[in-house]
Amino acid sequence: MQASPMQGRLETYDPAFDRIIDRRSEVVAVATGFQRAEGPVLGRLGVLLFADPPAGRILQYAIPPCKIGPAEGSLGIVSRESNRAQGLTLDHQGRLLVSEGGPGRVVRHEPDGGVTVLASHYRDLRLSGPADLVYAIDGSVYFADSPRRGDSARAGRTGLARLYQITPAGQLRMAAPECDRPAGVGLGPRQLDLFVTDSARNNIRVFPIAPDGALLPSRVFAELATDQPGRAGGIKTDEEGNVYAAGPGGIWVFNCEGLHQGTILLPEPPSNLCWGRGFLGLYITARKSLYYVHTRVPGTRTF
Repeated sequence: MQASPMQGRLETYDPAFDRIIDRRSEVVAVATGFQRAEGPVLGRLGVLLFADPPAGRILQYAIPPCKIGPAEGSLGIVSRESNRAQGLTLDHQGRLLVSEGGPGRVVRHEPDGGVTVLASHYRDLRLSGPADLVYAIDGSVYFADSPRRGDSARAGRTGLARLYQITPAGQLRMAAPECDRPAGVGLGPRQLDLFVTDSARNNIRVFPIAPDGALLPSRVFAELATDQPGRAGGIKTDEEGNVYAAGPGGIWVFNCEGLHQGTILLPEPPSNLCWGRGFLGLYITARKSLYYVHTRVPGTRTF
């Protein structure tokens, strides 16, 4: 699982893209050899966590102190039985939140080694397959839930593709039915909006967030329009309102008005992404590898 010589490249559609990512920045693979890398999140101590669902593992990539980029980090295994974990994030206390696709639940890992189940059923039916998730400043957790592709409805599961909110009080409520197949969820820079990728339509929707955390009616923010194979996946924003979405060919970068600025092209399909140390730079999970590219605009802080 060492770094490989594979590299990506930058494709520019608007001169403003150079303000977001320097056109001279390298897109490098820092580790490879996974079955399917997913759901990265970087902790406060410079340890990047990510999942490999088919292998049932959660892994870590430890970045050397005082390094922003990926120089010679060390790879390790955190868990060998992750219940097909797909989405990872952290709460304000630094506790790990995990979407487990196998049992269909969202859990929190406690400092003492215990696990607290935050959500597992909606109206007496088990969730279909929680994927990406994000933690909001008010304590809400938003997550995408969809059946696995090609699966027939499994007994006792909702069989629905939906967005959910776990409220600060711990209640699970359906947040929105607009997306055919929600995939990635990301908060805007002031946490007034939730951006969601729809992998069925290959677009991004934006939902205004009500004071109680409920999602208001959405609009299409951007289309990932292309003839290339691949589907929309994980999503992040930065402090200027730029939006970064995993999609066909790489990471699509849009400005705050939804205009396509450029693409971080990768040699394999990306699944998700997260901010690096100091909320600068992007770590990107793809089919078999973990990539890094330096960015110029700080990312949105959600924990």
